[in-house]
Parts: sequence; C-alpha cells; structure tokens
Amino acid sequence: MRTGMLTGLALGLGLAVAAPAHAQLKMAVAGPITGPNAAFGAQLKNGVEQAVEDINAAGGIMGQKIVLSIGDDASDPKQGVSLANKFASDGVKLVVGHFNSGVSIPASEVYQESGMVQITPASTNPKFTDRGMWNTFRTCGRDDQQGAVAGTYLSTHFKGKKVAVVHDKTPYGKGLADETQKTMNAKGLKEVVYEGVNTGEKDYSALVSKLKQANIDVIYFGGLHTEAGLIIRQMRDQGLKAPMMSGDGITDKEFVQIAGPGAEGTYMTFGPDARKNPEAKDAVAKFMAKKIDPEAYTLYSYASVQILKQAAEQAKSTDGKKIAEVMKSGKVFKTVIGDISYDKKGDITRPDYVMYVWKKGADGKIDYSGNEVGM
Repeated sequence: MRTGMLTGLALGLGLAVAAPAHAQLKMAVAGPITGPNAAFGAQLKNGVEQAVEDINAAGGIMGQKIVLSIGDDASDPKQGVSLANKFASDGVKLVVGHFNSGVSIPASEVYQESGMVQITPASTNPKFTDRGMWNTFRTCGRDDQQGAVAGTYLSTHFKGKKVAVVHDKTPYGKGLADETQKTMNAKGLKEVVYEGVNTGEKDYSALVSKLKQANIDVIYFGGLHTEAGLIIRQMRDQGLKAPMMSGDGITDKEFVQIAGPGAEGTYMTFGPDARKNPEAKDAVAKFMAKKIDPEAYTLYSYASVQILKQAAEQAKSTDGKKIAEVMKSGKVFKTVIGDISYDKKGDITRPDYVMYVWKKGADGKIDYSGNEVGM
C-alpha cells in the first residue's frame, strides 16, 4: 500500500484527458504518502483517485474535468501548512485531507484564507470543526462520539477491572484517550494508569513494566497503528496478556504486521464497514480489480469527492463558499458510505461508531472485518 516514489510535496497527476484550461477543475488530496502513517495516506490517495477517475469518465463536474494533485504531508503539521500554501498558489479549489488532526487543523486556516473547501475523511479531533470556520468538513465522526462509545464499552464490560489509559500526545491520540477516559470516569470506572508516549519510539519496555506492575486488565490506547502494534508486541513478549482497545487510528492491515499474533483480541472503534454498503458495490469491484482492498478510509475518501461534486452542481458554482453553503444546508448527499448530511459546523449528522474485535478468520489472518461486537 505504500507509495514511496512520491517524494515531492505535491505531484500533479493528469487524471483527466487533455482539455482547455477553462474546462479543468483543480482538486487535491493530501495525507502522509511517506513516513510511518503511509498506509493511511495510501487509503486517502486510492479513494480520491478512483472517485476522480469515475467522475471524469462520466463527464466531470459541470462539464469540467478534475485535475488532481497529490500532496505528501508526512504527518507533519509544518509540511502540511507548506503544502496547503502550495495548493493555494497552484489554484486548487477543493481539498480532500488531511489524515492527521494535527495537520488538518493548521492547514485549514490556509485553505480558509484562500477560499478553498476542505473535507477530511479521517481527522476526528473536535477542534477541526468547532472553530466556526466556513470551510471545514469531514466524512468521519468525532473523537467525543468515538470516545463515548469506547468509554461506555469499557465501563460496561470491564466494570471493576484495572484499566490503563495511554496516548501518543498528539491532538488525535490524546484527544481520543481523554474523551474515552471522561466517559468511563462518568460511568464509575477509574483508570489505574494514565500515561503518554512519544510517536516514533521503538522501545516501550518501561511502559509495559509499569502496566505489569499495576496488574492491568485492559489498556486503552489513543494513537495510531504503528505505536499500538509495537506496544502490543512488547506486552506479549513480556508476558502481559491484557487486551488493547483503540480507535480508528489502527484500521489498517499493517497493524497486524507490526503487532504480530498478539493483535488478536484487540478492540477497536470505527464506523460501519463501508465495503458492505450496497451503494459501494461498484466502487469496491473497481478497487478489487486493481488488487486494492478499499479498507478503512478508502471509501470515506471516495465519498468526500462525491459530496464535493454534488454540492458544486447544486451550487452551480466551483466557488468554495457557495459549495460550503450547500453542504451546510442540510442537503442529503448520496455516497458509497451511505447518505451523508451536515450540521452547521461541518460534522456529519449520523452516529458513526461501532465496536469491533480483531479476530483470526478461517484463512488464518487476523482482521476486524465482520467482527462487530454488541455494546
């Protein structure tokens, strides 16, 4: 899934057939194409590319073919802002991205100043849409919604047990862990360990020793699959069998490659599996024909482009503010992840989280697909 050949901040890809400049609409997708979160960057890129290909094949947006730029922010806020400025100077109108909340939030200010609509498939930190900006939208849910589901599950199924809350100190990871902690505390379950770790670390033996000493029964981790996988592997190596619970930041098969067999039994909050949505059938077939599994945020990214297309056509304009007005009007958009409508903040109006458990299937592979568990 990695695409390490993309080394520039933004690579213009001619996904549309040659056409006069006035008949082109510039769109961009931005995410971590390189670095430890490149698996998620690939999901965003794959989803947007397929949507653009399908829309262009059907005539584009109001007769304009989409020309797509791909930007690599490497999960770095400064690089994300630089990339946003590059898109602005290139005349990009619409942006799908970023992946990390810590990148989406500062980049959104550049997009707002430049009159660009930003729709993220993956950034869940509430601050992204809570600032009263006209241009910020997402196709995913929020950490306060996701944390409420996780905290409720912990307080119900691990009542009286010893819980550790660990996060990666990022706006996403700490935000999600704190929302989960808040909900479970309100429901009477208090953590025995609360700890922050640094992203990019390889040795978590000190953390694992602390968890073992506290005799924890379950660890809640707010963060991404790289750190989550390493923590699980090192927990198992040190004989700690407690399960981990985490959020949408681990929804990639690479999680299991990092964690190893100990990934089995991991709990995870994420939206309903979009691959099973009847509206996604044709798109899923196209991905599979290219040997791409449209897991996790792939279809959320595809849906982002669908929404932008429908909003522009209803607005009869590619002006960012006019598109945003349509998106916040309560209109229902038909997408591969189901019907989507927005509130005045730019958040989706439907609840979007369920609990999964990673299990070994008949093929011997550990996956979350089809393994929803009751609350």
